Amino acid sequence: MRELAADGIPVAKSLQVLGFSRQAFYEWEANPVSDRDWSDAHLTNAAIEIHREDPEYGYRFVADELETVGWAVSERRVWRLCSQAGLFSFHAKKRGKYTDGGLQSVAVAARAGMGGCPGGRD
Repeated sequence: MRELAADGIPVAKSLQVLGFSRQAFYEWEANPVSDRDWSDAHLTNAAIEIHREDPEYGYRFVADELETVGWAVSERRVWRLCSQAGLFSFHAKKRGKYTDGGLQSVAVAARAGMGGCPGGRD
């Protein structure tokens, strides 16, 4: 924004075109990184280190480990940060097709000569 102002383009006009208020811009300029973002970055780094030590840890174990090293943090926040960072347990439940035995079990039964189709049509 300062570069545009140096070229003679008014800051207010530039912000209006971009859809930002002057107040928000000057507040951001005074403090470009919020305390929450700063804290999230440090917490994410700590979670990455914990996950690197034991990749089997999911977000719940990571949250427990963070509490033991002194972080006061909720599981929900740890889940959000782990999701954003791509930290997942290697033992996550695998989901796939036909988990309830629906159509696949009918097809297997028909091929095995066990008879019937649902609804009584053979």
